[in-house]
Amino acid sequence: MNNRQLFLSHLAQTTDFPLMIEVEKAEGVYLYGPNQEKYIDLISGIGVSNVGHRHPKVLEAIQNQLDKYLHLMVYGEYVQTPQTLLAKALCDTLPNQLDNVYFVNSGSEAIEGALKLAKRYTGKKKLFSCINAYHGSSHGSLSIGGNEIFKRAYRPLLPGVTNIVYGGYADLVKIDSDTAAVVVETIQGEAGIRVACTNYFQALRKKCDEVGALLILDEIQAGFGRTGKFWAFEHFDIVPDIVVCAKGMGGGMPIGAFIANKEVMGVFKNNPLLGHITTFGGHPVSAAASLATIQILQKENLIAQVEEKAALFKKLLIHPKIKGIRNKGLMMAVEFESFEVLKPIIDRAIELGVITDWFLFCDDSMRIAPPLVITEEEIKGACSIILQAIEDVA
Repeated sequence: MNNRQLFLSHLAQTTDFPLMIEVEKAEGVYLYGPNQEKYIDLISGIGVSNVGHRHPKVLEAIQNQLDKYLHLMVYGEYVQTPQTLLAKALCDTLPNQLDNVYFVNSGSEAIEGALKLAKRYTGKKKLFSCINAYHGSSHGSLSIGGNEIFKRAYRPLLPGVTNIVYGGYADLVKIDSDTAAVVVETIQGEAGIRVACTNYFQALRKKCDEVGALLILDEIQAGFGRTGKFWAFEHFDIVPDIVVCAKGMGGGMPIGAFIANKEVMGVFKNNPLLGHITTFGGHPVSAAASLATIQILQKENLIAQVEEKAALFKKLLIHPKIKGIRNKGLMMAVEFESFEVLKPIIDRAIELGVITDWFLFCDDSMRIAPPLVITEEEIKGACSIILQAIEDVA
């Protein structure tokens, strides 16, 4: 059997219509196929490759760590330099009160840990999240998701979960003194890039303070420079009690984290001890790659370039079939009339060498979230291909 047949025969599938793009190599913003195919990756593996594929500094960090050690022990027992240096580097990007990092392997795992932490610290049971939120597919993260289509087949899920309107002031009154946490994507991703206003976030922060609930901000997609700030919550002049990150954090390697105050995180140590454990969380190779990613973002000044690059996309992507563009930095949604209009455009763009996608809960909009290293010329080339794809399927 060839590689495609092996993929379909032995890898568990998530849909009946996978993209089936075969990749032999990736570098920068490009993916390369076995038959001379070349694609511009405008979705960064869904928000992962913020510093591009196989950034030389990430590869160097990985190789250096490979020469020292791989997995040594379950999380939290041995002093491992990649973990300690990464934790310090992360805390240096954050307000002082967010000074304690728990490393895991993915965004879903980080959400699971954050939910446990909030319930354990507050002693409360209720959880609030938003309609059309996406926080992952594991049991707890799915429970606080905001789309019933994805949840109904797996019920019963966690009890005590209420979905509220993202950006909706009226729903804040539902958050009461029995609430352990309110979990919000700082920028709603799978809803099609929805951005609440500063006043809403400040009202949400105030309400959580009034009732003694923890505010958990999910920055799995929005963090690590994607929006033009290292953390998206910096745009709104608030500080969460717990921030959750993954995806762009690892430079292409699997890693996630939830970050809180040391006092809050300390409840995992007793009654019972080992209140949250992981075997591979903070794997030294992934931690080394993540530290390199932070250094690249800072030293190459990539975050400061985000707004200008986003503005260029918006300037170039003008066409009668494009109804509008929503964005926060390089987290972008290009709206069309319907999925029926959009899907052939995405397919044709892939044929022409540009990979885009739609959103789980917003299928009339094209996802654009390129590596932050994308150049002006690469943006121009990608936009030209998208416009050509629109014309070709018209």
